[in-house]
Amino acid sequence: MTRTDQTTARTLYGHLHDWAAADPDRILVTQVDPGELGTARVTTDGLLARTRTLAAWLRTQGVGEGDCLAVWLPSWAESYAWQFAASAVGAHVIGVNTRYNVAEVSHVLVKARPKVLVTAHGFQRVDFLATLRRVAEGLPEGTPTPFVLVTPAPGADQGPDLGAWDLGAGSADASQLPQPAPEALAGLRADSGTAAGDGGDDLLTVAFTTSGSTGMPKLAAHGEADTIHHMQSAAAQVGFRPGDLMVEPLPYSGVFGYVAGMVALFGGAGVLIQPVFEPAALLGAWETERGTHYVGGDDMLARLRDAWQSSREDLSSWRWTGIGDFQGMSEEIAEWAAAAFGTRSVGVYGSSEVFALTSFWTLDGDVEPRVGGGGRLVADDYAYRIADPATEDELPDGERGELQLRGRNVVTSYLGDAGEGAKAFSDDGWFRTGDLAEAVDGHTYSYICRIGDVLRLKGFMVDPAEIEMHLATHPEVVVAKVVGRADAAGETEAVAFVVTTPGATVTGEDLQAHTKADLARYKVPAEVRIVEDMPTTAGTNGQKIRTVTLREWANEPRAEGAGI
Repeated sequence: MTRTDQTTARTLYGHLHDWAAADPDRILVTQVDPGELGTARVTTDGLLARTRTLAAWLRTQGVGEGDCLAVWLPSWAESYAWQFAASAVGAHVIGVNTRYNVAEVSHVLVKARPKVLVTAHGFQRVDFLATLRRVAEGLPEGTPTPFVLVTPAPGADQGPDLGAWDLGAGSADASQLPQPAPEALAGLRADSGTAAGDGGDDLLTVAFTTSGSTGMPKLAAHGEADTIHHMQSAAAQVGFRPGDLMVEPLPYSGVFGYVAGMVALFGGAGVLIQPVFEPAALLGAWETERGTHYVGGDDMLARLRDAWQSSREDLSSWRWTGIGDFQGMSEEIAEWAAAAFGTRSVGVYGSSEVFALTSFWTLDGDVEPRVGGGGRLVADDYAYRIADPATEDELPDGERGELQLRGRNVVTSYLGDAGEGAKAFSDDGWFRTGDLAEAVDGHTYSYICRIGDVLRLKGFMVDPAEIEMHLATHPEVVVAKVVGRADAAGETEAVAFVVTTPGATVTGEDLQAHTKADLARYKVPAEVRIVEDMPTTAGTNGQKIRTVTLREWANEPRAEGAGI
């Protein structure tokens, strides 16, 4: 797909309009609700109708080009409708994770300044109202308060108290919005008004929160034409067939959940979503709906595998998985899926700032598929280089360095940027990913690890995953994570944290001996600590082990280390 492809002149709303015209009964979104609420299926015609209702209402609120909507909802079909409705009026969406609390929600409102905040009422035990009231009390002076549109959860016992939700700009019940008159739909943006690649302005359409590893998260925003280009390019590389279904329990507010779902729609497939991750219910729906694809982290897949061991659903329809190696279990998950269902698994790469599925390993061509991160860039007009992290000089093939990216997938701007966004780019315009990588060919690379995780042991650069994978070969090790700390001489030494199987008798000293038998001496951990659980962060893309916490533990005496 190239930048001169004229299909990108259509807006997201325009594409939805075209899908409905071509096949009004195609199932776009299948929503698996908790408990006895069952499964809801939304067709192209149904999603278009809901989108038009929301878009017409946005117009009554004065929302138009360049304005922001904050969508603080679970993964519902309604979340998709809001993205298409924003496109119809030229606005953009910032997804807000339902796990966010006062500090994070306040940060989004201050940075993004949304005109409308769409939120949920009566969803599980999440008290959105209590959090929002605390947010409102602490907003800095001068921060505009948004109109609050409250969306009752399926099966909610009673409607929202709109007076309590009103922060000063008004509130309404999303389930009570009137059907728009035909004249209210005139002029909705089905076309961007500019041909792809002609240099015209590309309105923002979606923004994602970054990991926030260096403070509060940045809000990475992408233009609409570039977003469509990425979805079309990634869908083409996946290679969907008519009737395919992407199983995607990750939150739509996060970049992996968003991209996986939208890529499926642009590939002519549907998406199966679950507002609350419940492995047993998801497996049942997966079997019934005949899911063919899955994108997500190894942590969720491990929980699905464990639940499947007792329920044994027929997942023989499952052909392809894009897997994120968040907890070092990708290989074993891939082996299970291949043995049980014939599923092919490939590693994926992406982030809020360069889109999820910006690259992944393919099942054809000269490069063998892998389950680690990296892979082939999904568009010919995306480019990468491997640069020296200190000098930013491009490194010759075979040397590891920082992965830097350039292309239409790269963040367009940061909402509320006060200048910090420029630090993400090199002087000559390449986006600094902060990841260590190695070139494979001109369009393919292998992700190694975060640069901050690389260990320099006795003068050698060592990927902690190498030690972790060797520890994981011990039959009593479930998962291992290695971090660095300074020894008495100020040099870096490796410290391993290990979760063992129930009833295991192996000791840390035993595991040191296990690594010493096969690895170079400088790779042998100075200490192996056995812990009950790894500290994790529940992000929008899955559970990730908190290496920052492990580094803190490594520098504490064994008897005082948290969780030890």
